[in-house]
Amino acid sequence: MRDIHIALDMMGGDYGPRSTIPAAIKAVADFPYLHLYLCGHSQSIHTALNKNNALGHPRLTVVHAEQVVNQDERPDLALRRKPHSSMRKALELVKDKQADACVSAGNTGALLAIARYVLKTLPSIKRPALISALPTYEDDKVLLLDLGANIHHCSDTLFQFAVMGAVMAKEVEGIENPRIALLNVGEEDIKGAEHLKRTADKLMQCEHINYIGFAEGNDIFAGKADVIVCDGFVGNVALKTIEGVAKLIISKLRAMSETSFFSKIMIGILMPGIRKLFSKMNPDHYNGASLVGLRGIVVKSHGNASSKAFYSAIKEAITEAQRQVPEKIKDKVEVMLNAVD
Repeated sequence: MRDIHIALDMMGGDYGPRSTIPAAIKAVADFPYLHLYLCGHSQSIHTALNKNNALGHPRLTVVHAEQVVNQDERPDLALRRKPHSSMRKALELVKDKQADACVSAGNTGALLAIARYVLKTLPSIKRPALISALPTYEDDKVLLLDLGANIHHCSDTLFQFAVMGAVMAKEVEGIENPRIALLNVGEEDIKGAEHLKRTADKLMQCEHINYIGFAEGNDIFAGKADVIVCDGFVGNVALKTIEGVAKLIISKLRAMSETSFFSKIMIGILMPGIRKLFSKMNPDHYNGASLVGLRGIVVKSHGNASSKAFYSAIKEAITEAQRQVPEKIKDKVEVMLNAVD
């Protein structure tokens, strides 16, 4: 097993080192081949390491960064005015080949902007995409992209997203011949916007893609497809809707528990299982979302991530580094584009 080096944005997210330090310590304990660069305020990181009895760990290297990208900071301002941020430092370590991947719980828009500027997109890739896993009825996974890296897409971009999703499903999830679907307002070929129809035509022409047709919103969790492709506006709305519905149901169950003693007992018994189910419906909490299509691996953890969730994002980065996902995407895209030219 070759050594894996991952750069962590230690200051990103709502909790900073309180969340990222315990996750980093657990990760190097669980993976003896893992080396982590801890990017952020060195004094804060050293203090947190000392509190966790990990100061001086041989596989935890502190990289000082003077600046922090705030959660509500505009991406363009973060890119121009924060050249020495912990987020930027972590991405530059990937660019310089010192790290195999970057993990951050910081500002999503800023991470997308800085990552694209620092790492650049792979050859032939027009735009990167944000992708993550959602659970299905059968307790399998479905990969959904784009989750908001870009708002508007043409058919060429959506075709590339399908290719990248197929590579992620095969290399990360272990699905040999992943089923690819396009998210649409109906399953019939005559429905949907023209750019979706053109994307469908491209996918049907490509014998290297297992394209199964259009999927509707209620198919996301049904296990119909292994990868569902959509533009960033639709993907982000779908993701936020899923989160909102989960919170609504929990809120209603709490209200019901106050109506009678019997309801309170029953819901109290069911609530742990319900919470566990709904926690999986937020892919950032589940295992981190990946920014694919770049010349390097970038994993985005939820801004409100606990140490457990941030640890899961580190594991995702390890898997992608071991499988060399960017190289696989690059090779696959070139083959696919030649197939539909």
